[in-house]
Amino acid sequence: MLHNANRNVGSSHLEMSTEETPCNNALAQRRSKSYRQSMRSCVEATHLAYTSGLLTALRIPRSRKAPKSCDITVDPDQVALLVKKEWQLSYVTPLYQFRHTQLKSYSKQLSAFMVSEKQQGLAIEVGQELGFKVNFSVVLGLAETDKDAETVFIQILSKQVFSAKDDAPKVVWSGWLTCVNGDLDYLRSLPLEFVSLPLFCTRGPESLTVLVKSWFEKTFDCCFGPLGINSTNLQWLASLWTGCHPTINIQYLKLVWTLPTLPPMDVTYTVHPQDAWELWDSMRQVDTTEDSISIDEVTGFIKGLQSHFFRHFRIDLSAGSLMQISTALGSSHHSGKIKIASPNYIPTILQLLTECALLKMPI
Repeated sequence: MLHNANRNVGSSHLEMSTEETPCNNALAQRRSKSYRQSMRSCVEATHLAYTSGLLTALRIPRSRKAPKSCDITVDPDQVALLVKKEWQLSYVTPLYQFRHTQLKSYSKQLSAFMVSEKQQGLAIEVGQELGFKVNFSVVLGLAETDKDAETVFIQILSKQVFSAKDDAPKVVWSGWLTCVNGDLDYLRSLPLEFVSLPLFCTRGPESLTVLVKSWFEKTFDCCFGPLGINSTNLQWLASLWTGCHPTINIQYLKLVWTLPTLPPMDVTYTVHPQDAWELWDSMRQVDTTEDSISIDEVTGFIKGLQSHFFRHFRIDLSAGSLMQISTALGSSHHSGKIKIASPNYIPTILQLLTECALLKMPI
């Protein structure tokens, strides 16, 4: 067994690496009148929505389907736009009168809106550009049920003032709205005028993100809010990705905790992939089907890692907060950043993030 510990006292950062891990220890305030009348949103903490005369409860799942490698039916060129990039997450409330058949019109409208805002003096941090071109498109194949709306992908392109005449415009901002395996009771309770695409992923200058959100809010009577990934959901991601190791090498499991010391101390804990998998496998409950993972198994897996760490370094990670996890399949940060490296497991991850978005927004 090999352990490396390197602590920088000045920066309060501690890094740990384990080559072997034993397995025996195992709301947004804005609401227009039409939205309030249609949705009658309730307090966020209750996760309840009154829609079309129905009281719909959005419950935090205690079990999830185990991830399985699958050949998704999405066009490879469209998949390439989504994977191996880091995205900032937001939630968005249902879009009023949004139509997938009007994407070409939306492209023109958003482009015109950006030009208008720039003419009014709004700073747009992408350099000296000649103008903007906006492309809306549909990413077919990610929807898991007939109630999931198809994913919408948005690109903003710009050509710099000093670029050559033949140079093509470059992508300066990307974003997409999606719903994968959304809560069926909630989706069925929505009035027909609303389309639910609760997860909004963006990549690019914040000034452009603000513009796009502003246009959506004015056009579709919706609102956005930040979507962080709490410690429990980071634990879920760590477990889901570790469970994939028998079919695709995760290469490593890296977890970062922040401990409540003065000053706060970050602890980076890296586990060998096979050891992580064996610990995870030892936590699988006898009465659990291979297709299902329970929250108890997830909790046991994380506690097993924490116990092993405490025995060797006398540091109680459970006293801190899990802030970040990463493997070769992807990475995630509590601030709401996500990177999905493998297209085969996109549905599993997007379902979890869709759940997070629905639970977060003040519906």
